[in-house]
Amino acid sequence: MTVRLTRFLARAGASSRRGAADLIAADRVRINGKPPLGPGDPVDPATDVVTLDGRTLTMTAGEWLALHKPTGYITSRAPGERHPTVFTLLKDALPALVAVGRLDVMSEGLLLFTTDGELASRLMHPKYEVPRCYRVMVTGSLDADGRRSLDQGIVIEGEERPARPARWSFTPAKNGGALDLDLTEGRSRIVRRICTQLGLGVRTLTRMAYGPVALDGLAPGLSRHLEPAERDALYRAVQLDPNS
Repeated sequence: MTVRLTRFLARAGASSRRGAADLIAADRVRINGKPPLGPGDPVDPATDVVTLDGRTLTMTAGEWLALHKPTGYITSRAPGERHPTVFTLLKDALPALVAVGRLDVMSEGLLLFTTDGELASRLMHPKYEVPRCYRVMVTGSLDADGRRSLDQGIVIEGEERPARPARWSFTPAKNGGALDLDLTEGRSRIVRRICTQLGLGVRTLTRMAYGPVALDGLAPGLSRHLEPAERDALYRAVQLDPNS
């Protein structure tokens, strides 16, 4: 059975389908040693050899994982000088697996992984407003001005567009409390920057859910395959047909 070249590239983890069209236009892709005519060229994964910059690609059957990222790990595939990569926690993971978004080294919680580059791209794109749910244990108190800012939008230094949580709650405790935030965007260190703007110190920061998938007691450092219902819900959240 043949598939469109853009789908092949996305399922091989090379890029999103939109990015795949750019790779083809840049003359970086070959099918059986020849340049394709366009992004819609048919590819038979069983017999055709597709290369990107001379590297042979393989279209996977599809894999979708959830990981509870511990603190002390970075999200990029290449290890850093001081910290290991989360990919060392994924045993026997397919090479085409990509992380959906990031969590900084001192944050923990849910990270999703998939071999479907288009799904990953849409889950991270603000257009689809997929909620990311965070619980932050903070020092300090949330005053009336801070509550108003969370309702109306927080202007963050260096950003033109304010950050506006889709939902938030604050549970006070001795010397601080728990701030729960639902955000539909993934700007760099956005949760920590919100807390800084509110005058709150961050003790711990945990992503509890990404769209319809929740952490649900998964222990730090462990991963699991998504249930079919979770996988299908992710595709529905970004208006994507998993079979297209």
